This record gives sequence, structure tokens and C-alpha cells, in this order.
Amino acid sequence: MDLAQPGILEAVPLVARYVSFTIAPEALTAAALPETLKRLAESADGDKMVVGIGPGLVQALGACVPDLHEFPAMSGKGAEVPSTPLALWCWLRGEDQGDLLHVSRRLLRMLQPAFKLRHVMGAFRHKTGLDLTGYEDGTENPKGEDAEAAALVHGAGPGLDGASYVAVQQWVHDFDAFELLEETERDNHFGRRLLDNVELDDSPNWAHVKRTAQESFEPPAFMLRRSMPWTLSMQSGLMFVAFGNSHRAFEVQLRRMAGLEDGVVDAMFRISRPVTGSYLWCPPRKREGGLDLRQLGL
Repeated sequence: MDLAQPGILEAVPLVARYVSFTIAPEALTAAALPETLKRLAESADGDKMVVGIGPGLVQALGACVPDLHEFPAMSGKGAEVPSTPLALWCWLRGEDQGDLLHVSRRLLRMLQPAFKLRHVMGAFRHKTGLDLTGYEDGTENPKGEDAEAAALVHGAGPGLDGASYVAVQQWVHDFDAFELLEETERDNHFGRRLLDNVELDDSPNWAHVKRTAQESFEPPAFMLRRSMPWTLSMQSGLMFVAFGNSHRAFEVQLRRMAGLEDGVVDAMFRISRPVTGSYLWCPPRKREGGLDLRQLGL
């Protein structure tokens, strides 16, 4: 769809940088907030920079985006899923981390003083798009028109068509725990063979593939994953990013992963844990360029 931010549908880049912001307290009572967003909307191309807007920012503007709400914290037996609300999220996409550093610096200058920097994390494409465990990420991603249907809003009218809802989580991997597993146990955790990425017919019911099988939900829970590995000092993991035509598909999958549906917790929680969780709305583009913020009254 030509109204969508194109970076949503494109393959993950060679490197990326996730830059997130909260609202500066003084901006809540000043005209700086809408004016700053207008500048961002004019400069963001939706390709090299995908922009997401959080529920709190929408509320601060006195606006409403259908179905947008804060990320729900969840707690199951052996699974803790935190909620870390954001006002603004920018996914910077490119081929060189040095270039993205300077883009981040220009972005920060543009958004001050209305927004306060919350967090920055660099990410990268590992080999052919693998998680750092060596397993392929996003194998079941829909393709072509199916990807557009899963990731983008259709039939909602101007200012909404072409938009997307994104879920963002930072997962920290426990490689010591992972490496203690035998090869067969590792495959069972994911529900796929590392050797050839073939899905296992006889994997246990706690295997990640079985917990998140998109067709097993009613209605089916399709979404478009655009996750990338990250590393910082000796910590590492996955920046999980999933786009949908609403937050429903991600939310029902996460509830099942955490064991809130049937008491069975996804094996991923044994070798990794989420430390952040945010929902945002990615506005569509204008045909003449820039982001379409009419839904926010801008």
C-alpha cells in the first residue's frame, strides 16, 4: 500500500537503531509538542526512519487513535512480561552504525525540548536474518498481499488507511542456559530443527512454534515480524518488533506464550526474558510525502 511507511514492509536492514522518547514535562502545557511533531512528520520518510506514536502522546494531544492502548503487563508461572510505555519511537534503518549515530543526533536536536530521550539501542542483521541462537526469526511471516493485510490498516478512511500498530520488546537471552541444552532440546524449545529450519511434527506443546502458530487462533493471528538482534557489552538478545493491523494478533499470541490461556508457558521464557514492552501507532504517509498526522489533529 503506497500510504504505508515503506520500511514496515521492507526486509530488515543491515543495521538499525531504536531511539525512543518520553514527553518532556514542560511540553504538556506548551505549543512545542504539536509543532515538534509537525517538523518530524515533514522530515520522516517512513523508510530510513519508521515512526511510531504512543498512546500517552495521542492522549496529550487530545486525540484518539482507534484500538491504540498501552502495552499490558502480564505475569504467568515462569513468565514475567513488563510494560514500559513510550511517547515516541523511531526505528532508524541503514547500512552503517556510524551514519545512524549522526541521524540520531539530528533527530534528538529536532525533538528537543518537547521530548526527552528515553533509550537508544543499536541492532544488526545476523547472517541471513537469524536470531543470535542461530535459529531463523520470522519464518512464518506472511508475504506480499498477505503481509500488507496483516500489517496495515485497510478500509478505515483517510488518516488511518496505511497505518500500522507495532509491538516492541527487548528480549535478553541467557546463552549460558541455552548452551546447556542438548541439540534435540534446543530444537524442541523452538519447534524447528536448527540444521534445516524444518518444523518438528512431534515437538512438545511448550515449543515456541506451537505456542505462536498463527493459524491456531480464532480468528487467525497474523502479524509481520521485523525483529533484529542486539548486543551491548556482554549482554545480547532480540529486539522483537511486530507490525499488525491492530494489536490483537500480538496480544493473543503473547498471552498464550505467558501461559495465561492454558497454563502452558512458552519455552522461550526458559532461555530469554523481555525487559521492555511498548505499543505504538505508525501513522500513514501523505501521497506528496511526509507523515499524515490528521488523526492527531495536526
